[in-house]
Amino acid sequence: SVAKRAAIVAAGPIANFILAIAIFTTVFALYGRAITTPRVESVVAGGAAERAGFQPGDIILTVDGEKIESFTDLQRIVSISAGVQLKIVVERAGQPVTLTATPELKEVADPLGSKQKIGQLGIQRSASQGYTTVEHYSLPGALVLAASETWFVVDRTVGYLAGVVTGRESADQLGGPIRVADVAAKVAEIGFTELINLAAVLSISIGLLNLLPVPMLDGGHLLFFLIEAIRGRPLSERAQDIGFRIGFVAVIALMIFATTNDITQIIRRLAPT
Repeated sequence: SVAKRAAIVAAGPIANFILAIAIFTTVFALYGRAITTPRVESVVAGGAAERAGFQPGDIILTVDGEKIESFTDLQRIVSISAGVQLKIVVERAGQPVTLTATPELKEVADPLGSKQKIGQLGIQRSASQGYTTVEHYSLPGALVLAASETWFVVDRTVGYLAGVVTGRESADQLGGPIRVADVAAKVAEIGFTELINLAAVLSISIGLLNLLPVPMLDGGHLLFFLIEAIRGRPLSERAQDIGFRIGFVAVIALMIFATTNDITQIIRRLAPT
């Protein structure tokens, strides 16, 4: 049946997501997770946080009703909320204070040197001793956190790809094997757990790539199965053949584009300033 064939095809991408969850679960269960208290160390002059009334020492409690337990939680919400008004509750001198802030879209470089445009408030976190702890998890707790982490990566990746299609995001961040090797080498220097986490992220990326509705990929096969289920009969062999040819060209074009991006990034990095 169509459902059985679709399930077989979907098993590949699903396995990628399961592998990512398994990797994250192992990392969280064995090594825990560093938690930095969402305390404001300083406020950037002229930034969104200053206009909203943030002050050094504020501890962020909630954003639009969502509990904030770490600075990472805050970054995840703010990074995808550029131009969106957020209701933020902070603790100041032991009392809750409600502020309204609109993150600004800024281009920043991550620790690996990759540039991306994300929402920012304009606050610096407190890196002082005593504000960062390592939280350890039971296996069930690590599994729940791993599933949440996987969903976050999926959501961010899909959001970025949608932004590229609509022109809101630059396609410069799309990378190929050269970029992956370069990033892996840098991450390996940072630490073993970071390298394992990168493997999980790559597994998610491969799963999402395979789900794109492009003939030649698993997503293309699923699209054909959907059409077959709606029509009550499969597409003609000629139509499928044309689809696969178009898909082949699209995949090759994507590979060439990604590799060109990789080479361009390397040239820019090596070029004298």
